[in-house]
Amino acid sequence: MLDFNLNVKTMKRFNKIYIGASLSMLLLMACNKQLDLKPYQQVDQSSAIRTAQDVQVTLVGAYNRAGIADLYGGGVFLYGDLQGTQADINWQGTFQGLTQMVVQEIAIDDSFVDGTWSEGYQVINAANNVLANINLVASTDKDRTQGEAEFLRGMTYFDLARLFGRDWNDGTPTANPAVPIILTPTTSLSSASYVARSTVAQVYAQAISDLKDAEAKLPADNSFFANKYAAAAILSRLYMQQRDYADAINEATTVINSGQFALNKNYSDEFPYPNGTAVHVDNTAEDIFALQVTSQAGTNALNTYYASSYNAGRGDIIVQDSFVAGFEAGDARAGMYNQDPDGVLRCDKFDNTFGNVHVIRLAEMYLNRAEANIQAGTTTGATPLADINVIRARAQLKPLTTVTITNVLDETVHELAFENGLFLYNKKRLATLLSGQYPASFQQTVDQLPPTSPKLVFPIPEIEINANPKLVQNPGY
Repeated sequence: MLDFNLNVKTMKRFNKIYIGASLSMLLLMACNKQLDLKPYQQVDQSSAIRTAQDVQVTLVGAYNRAGIADLYGGGVFLYGDLQGTQADINWQGTFQGLTQMVVQEIAIDDSFVDGTWSEGYQVINAANNVLANINLVASTDKDRTQGEAEFLRGMTYFDLARLFGRDWNDGTPTANPAVPIILTPTTSLSSASYVARSTVAQVYAQAISDLKDAEAKLPADNSFFANKYAAAAILSRLYMQQRDYADAINEATTVINSGQFALNKNYSDEFPYPNGTAVHVDNTAEDIFALQVTSQAGTNALNTYYASSYNAGRGDIIVQDSFVAGFEAGDARAGMYNQDPDGVLRCDKFDNTFGNVHVIRLAEMYLNRAEANIQAGTTTGATPLADINVIRARAQLKPLTTVTITNVLDETVHELAFENGLFLYNKKRLATLLSGQYPASFQQTVDQLPPTSPKLVFPIPEIEINANPKLVQNPGY
């Protein structure tokens, strides 16, 4: 489990955080698996949250749950990449559920899929508890508290929709089912607990509403908790998935122009592993939002699968030589791919057991703006050439004199590889555009499947289907 250590400043906000949060979450979560409750199990809401401190503890509990391995502890990003990078990695793992993702034959009882669903709804339920009791919070803290809860809920709904629903551009989002929208705390099981799946459009709309309100209410600086620019950055990512280029540009520009973040001088500085020692390192200047990992609470799940045993990982993922061969000569980013002592090619981004999980960072904003401007035929905020050359300069590459969509997508792959599930999500996003203009890594197949294949959508977990008669399974399962 990921942890949030408190400095002197944040201690004023939260007391008894870790034990208190864990105990509160046990009480406040609707269930260990969403809707998987005995009828007599319930929480007396009036006694569960009675003070402003209870609300703050519940909020930190929401962050805590967001950092679990199957969610933003790494799983949300890892699982997309396992489904979409067969040409770039070689999977050597023994976990059946993850192997099923790689071979694109996921079972309805896959424990990793079930974990993502249940942990996602635990975050949502904790956020709902915070929002339902926001009037207990002092006026000076109310906007920040509400904004953080809405940020976590909106971001989680967006990623659940991407995993369990068809892509926004695949068919009709107003008809395609995604996940249930639940906006009030679940404290007991009754007929009212049975909620049907909302459409992709409805879930995106809820995520946008939450994130836009969070952006308006959150401060510019909020320690390592979500701030207004974290909400703007996730909105930029969401709008890119919708191919809403104008809004994606505006949100990316808001982050870039804020002055709150800067690209690290060296690409490797974004993945610190000081002196080869596994220690927690605070966010870098480039991190817009990251989940904190410390030795007190667990490990970075990406470390588990990408790092070799020499760096506390399982070594389940081997990078293909052909992937590294795609980097330009002199590209500093290629330096993150090296052979371990056994001669196996690894991605070294996650070698630090206690390295933070980079949920979203500044480089993505430059790349979003560059691509969106090319797709829209605009130069809002900056020219695509200027934005791409910012990324290339940090990678120690010569500036381009002209830029195409192929250049942008190549830079995106080399800059963000294996960090945020972009291999699958971008292939889905670009599936209905002309494939001939894109680099090989974004052609219209994911292994042997088209990006619109139902096998690239997670099944609704069997345990949820059995518990909730209103849930309908995805096609093909």
